[in-house]
Amino acid sequence: MSPQTPRILTDLDDCAAQASRDQGGALWRLTERDRQLDANLVRLPPGASVGEHVENDLDVLLLVVDGGGEIEDGAGGRQALAPKAVVWLPRTSRRALRAGPEGLVYLTVHRRRPGLAVRGRASAGERVPAGGLAPAGDGGGEPPCLLDRVCPACGRMNERAGVVACERCGEPLPSAPPA
Repeated sequence: MSPQTPRILTDLDDCAAQASRDQGGALWRLTERDRQLDANLVRLPPGASVGEHVENDLDVLLLVVDGGGEIEDGAGGRQALAPKAVVWLPRTSRRALRAGPEGLVYLTVHRRRPGLAVRGRASAGERVPAGGLAPAGDGGGEPPCLLDRVCPACGRMNERAGVVACERCGEPLPSAPPA
């Protein structure tokens, strides 16, 4: 099947059902090469949260698949989240998520960010942007929606990039190299 052929990629209910109710983090990710979108199915265990943060570059569409919880807008406003709710998270908006007693499973979809790679000297006729950064040849991509900072054990979003263990519970993060 060619990459341009429409096809069903997964069943979100099956992805959620196959994982333990207490398992947090990404349950599924869109991985097709040369895509223009990123999508992630994420589970927050009961009571877990994604701390307040801002996405400066991308609008994000969030679809609640299972469970429930609430979204906070950064100004103290809260809205309940229930299955089938579709939430628009405009770029530069401040937001936080909290799972209810059943946990929260949601799908995020947004435009894909081009990956960056450090490159050597330019070949004849090739232009390398200032700083030596250029789009990665494999279609790369940055971690979507700061998902790499969310602890799969407690659901907390860590404030600092590059931490190897959760700042709350100490659990090693999946993106961290093994100790």
